[in-house]
Amino acid sequence: MPAQLLDGKLLAERIRQELRTARTALGKAPIRLVSLEVGQNPAAAVYVRNQTRAATEVGIEMEVTNLPIGTNEAELVATIGSLNGRPEVAGILVQRPLPPGIDPRVVQSAIDPHKDVEGMHPTNMGSILYREPLLPPCTAAAAQQLILATGLDLRGAETVVVGHSEIVGKPIAILLLHRLSTVTVCHVGTKHLADHTRRADILVVAVGKAGLVHGDIVKPGACVIDVGINQGADGRIVGDVDFASASAVAGYLTPVPGGVGPVTVAMLMRNTLRAAGARV
Repeated sequence: MPAQLLDGKLLAERIRQELRTARTALGKAPIRLVSLEVGQNPAAAVYVRNQTRAATEVGIEMEVTNLPIGTNEAELVATIGSLNGRPEVAGILVQRPLPPGIDPRVVQSAIDPHKDVEGMHPTNMGSILYREPLLPPCTAAAAQQLILATGLDLRGAETVVVGHSEIVGKPIAILLLHRLSTVTVCHVGTKHLADHTRRADILVVAVGKAGLVHGDIVKPGACVIDVGINQGADGRIVGDVDFASASAVAGYLTPVPGGVGPVTVAMLMRNTLRAAGARV
């Protein structure tokens, strides 16, 4: 039986419906999400459009600021500092990639942790070790939401995360540890990757390498979350998982596009409303 597709667009719509209710409860005071970008990147423009559309639907005012291409790290940090002081600004995000010479960690650390709606400030990242944070990293939170949507019992489930980035791999591993999954994290230093993936009840792949995981190294019936976004040989967007072979084996599978991406944007909106005081 082919895998059941986890429709990220449908899940994101359900989440936005809940967020609209939460936004109404906060009253009529403006809630603003500010997007900062140095220069203009065509790839980032797609994300900004999706974010703006979702913000409008939920009732968040999104302010898009494009700084000149020559903006340096100190100037960007100063801009963030001014936004930190604006009370109507609930959230700040900085679009990637940043130009050479600007350290993303310095930039992320400059954001007030209470306005860090990407969940990447060291304070928010550190809080993951103690509990599920108020503002978790959006992509990791999206992967978790998709897994929870299956209704699978996470307690004791064998979970394998392929990729150990700060954005997805590390945080999703810890978030699932809080659910009492038994978690293994694989990376470039892992020997015999297939030995790990073949035993995974839940498999999260977030590497950025098209077709890394084929169906022959997936456990039958597994829940497979494909976080990768890559350009295939024919120009189409593909994931880290070979969709055709994995869909014949897995029990649940996220498509690319249309899986993790839409839910990530929904998590950004959830974080923004949480930063504004909503209980969602």
